[in-house]
Amino acid sequence: MKIAVTGAGGQLGQAMALRLSERHDVTALARADLDVACAGDVASVMGAIHPDAIVNCAAYNAVDRAEDDVLAALEGNAFGVQALARAAAREGAVLVHYSTDFVFDGNAERPYVEDAPVSPLNVYGQSKLLGEWLTRDAPRRYILRVESLFGGPLPRSSIDRIAEAIRAGRETRVFEDRVVSPAFVEDVVTATAALLERQIEGGLYHCVNSGHATWQAVAREIEAVLGVEARLVPVRLADVPMRALRPRYCALSNEKLAAAGIRMPTWQDALRRHLAAH
Repeated sequence: MKIAVTGAGGQLGQAMALRLSERHDVTALARADLDVACAGDVASVMGAIHPDAIVNCAAYNAVDRAEDDVLAALEGNAFGVQALARAAAREGAVLVHYSTDFVFDGNAERPYVEDAPVSPLNVYGQSKLLGEWLTRDAPRRYILRVESLFGGPLPRSSIDRIAEAIRAGRETRVFEDRVVSPAFVEDVVTATAALLERQIEGGLYHCVNSGHATWQAVAREIEAVLGVEARLVPVRLADVPMRALRPRYCALSNEKLAAAGIRMPTWQDALRRHLAAH
């Protein structure tokens, strides 16, 4: 399969290009190679590659900065997605696009399913939701919602920062009331490859590791795996001033993905694999 991976310089994009190239003909496109917000460039580059699949790992992820840089967020997370979707339609390619838990308001009490009502609290979440809608220009598409990504060639996630602080014996603040379903980059890549190679029915899927926990519980698991006493300072979401509002409860159900034959390991298993490698 001929695959174009956009955003190949980022955390997910690097891992995606590296792993998929083991079995497929991959063209890795970092931002310097292709700014997805430039529709003309997208059409030209994809017209030259003629991919069977476009895997879009490009995104604007500066959640707080997006509040004041609305156009950049829309260009990276929405208009760029539309350009890729239209290119996929022209080339007869399948589009894979990654969205976020931030499309929800965080007021749930149980893990969100794919058809749960959306109500993003900030510009970043709004731009990602618009990107989901604009994938409709691609007749064949997968939209995969991920969250709290960790792992890959660039270990710079929240989990890495917590682990680094614990190893160094430093105090680290962790949310005691914010609930997440972390997503290990390697498992997201595996799921993406399975969707493409098995030609599973397209649509919207939550692609996170199984289970959920508060950030404080995640930090305690890191402490147990490392065997180092952690100096955790629990904080509440409402007590931390941030430019953009964050959803409190972000657990996602991956049961739809499991029903399609792709079972995601638990976040604890993924965490152990990640920490063993770093």
